[in-house]
Amino acid sequence: MIWIYLLILTALSAAAFFGGRELARRRAVGAHPHSRPGQHGAYALIWVAAPALLVLILLSVFAAPLERQLTAAGTPDVVAELEHFRRDAFFADAHRVGRGEPALQIWERPLAEQLPVEARRMVRIERTLQWGGGVAAILAAILGGLFALTQIKPQTRARNRVEGWIYGALFICSAIAVLTTLGIIASLAFDSFRFFQKVPIFDFLFGTQWSPQIAIRADQVGSTGAFGAVPLFVGTMLIMSIAMCVAAPIGLLSAIYLSEYASRTTRAVIKPLLEILAGVPTVVYGFFAALTVGPILRVFFNEIGLFLMGGPLDGLGQYLALVQNQMALTAGAVMGIMLIPFVSSLSDDILNAVPQSLRDGSFAMGATKSETVKRVLLPAALPGIAGALLLAVSRAIGETMIVTMAAGLAANLTFNPLDTVTTVTVQIVTLLTGDQEFNSAKTLSAFGLGLTLFMVTLVLNIIAHRIVQTYREQYD
Repeated sequence: MIWIYLLILTALSAAAFFGGRELARRRAVGAHPHSRPGQHGAYALIWVAAPALLVLILLSVFAAPLERQLTAAGTPDVVAELEHFRRDAFFADAHRVGRGEPALQIWERPLAEQLPVEARRMVRIERTLQWGGGVAAILAAILGGLFALTQIKPQTRARNRVEGWIYGALFICSAIAVLTTLGIIASLAFDSFRFFQKVPIFDFLFGTQWSPQIAIRADQVGSTGAFGAVPLFVGTMLIMSIAMCVAAPIGLLSAIYLSEYASRTTRAVIKPLLEILAGVPTVVYGFFAALTVGPILRVFFNEIGLFLMGGPLDGLGQYLALVQNQMALTAGAVMGIMLIPFVSSLSDDILNAVPQSLRDGSFAMGATKSETVKRVLLPAALPGIAGALLLAVSRAIGETMIVTMAAGLAANLTFNPLDTVTTVTVQIVTLLTGDQEFNSAKTLSAFGLGLTLFMVTLVLNIIAHRIVQTYREQYD
């Protein structure tokens, strides 16, 4: 139904544009109009489309609550006496029956007899709201168009008014983005405050034991929970560091090769192949890590361990012989492969954006190509490269699937890349999976982790911004 209204409004908007433009041309004969006919047409189009879209937006927002209120107002006693969740299930089945689908539950005889009656009533309410909203939108479009046509005169500042509408639309879009960010921060801060009322912030930030399981009975193991997040922070930084050790050099060197050394044919082949990696789903990387990279690394370290056993490094050999598939090294290495196109593609574009005059000046002074890259191009492109690396770091910190499948869920406080670790994002997903009680410290700890991760990311962005500002001033 909404598509029919949109088509009608599109036709009305087009008619308003062409009609307003033609009317402006006729009234401009012998006068000196302030704006062009097309700007008058755009002004008429806006006055047709804007009120109608506002009505449709209000309809989409308030139609469902209003439909529920109207449905509940005329509910028979046999339905009104049901418990809340059963009444909601009854209305859901009535809605399904109204759409011609079978009910999901078998109801008692009084309710079963009432089900088709409620279904027909809900269909009538829904159609009434849809038709009423559509007619209101069309009426608003017509009234808006008539008002715009009365304003089309040679002295009307249509250009300024159209630009004012555009300015308002851009401001609203910017405000939505800012308000969304503020809403996310407020949500994190509010629930984090509730969490820190239950768990001291010092214990959370500096505690070394993470065991958020809250038991039902006080005599059960783990009934109080341990919310020391240091193992999660260490695991996140460990995997991120391994990933960047793989992605940063390979991605940057690939960008230098493609930008400065590769021929056009080679670049046309290699660059798309590298960028394909960015489109591979992370779950595929997770399978690759769990089924290929993990077993290869396990066999490699087990063989080294068996070789060292019985000698002066027998303890190290026994440890390496027991290395399993899931480890930080596996997750970090595969995550680094995933991040290569982020670093390579962005760094390549940044290097190509460096003015050719800098290269020519370096060559004119007798520098080789490698010296030009090291002493001219890389310093000039450093702000952009820092941004590319920051993007890769943020992507690594926020990755979940690869860590879950390749590094495990154990919150171990270790800097050993051969041990199983977990990250902040993996624990957030684990804590919020399934039916959760949002009054427990276990669930609220996810918001504490999210707020901490947000603050860390903010600090990284501030540092990168300062780096970009410093070097941009030197090379502008």
